[in-house]
Amino acid sequence: MQIQQGTFCPLVQGECKKFECMFFTEVHGTNPNTGQPVNEWNCAIALMPMLLIEGAQQSRATGAAVESFRNEVSNNGGALVQMLASAAQQSMEKRLADAH
Repeated sequence: MQIQQGTFCPLVQGECKKFECMFFTEVHGTNPNTGQPVNEWNCAIALMPMLLIEGAQQSRATGAAVESFRNEVSNNGGALVQMLASAAQQSMEKRLADAH
């Protein structure tokens, strides 16, 4: 059995006005629940759950990328400090050698 979506609009308390309504919009992309491509016209209010799920998935992916970048910077930060300290020490030794 296939469940069919109704056409009652709670905003106008009647049938969906479709293209006469400002909320009726076209959506292109991938359904985050099924992975299937989406190219359809539908009510923006009805699409909110799917769009919120997609936004949450994108936020998690961004958080993971930022965490990975932070770990790389943190791991390389110690090496950078050592390199700068070594360069400063060499510069100081050169200045002392030039002064004598």
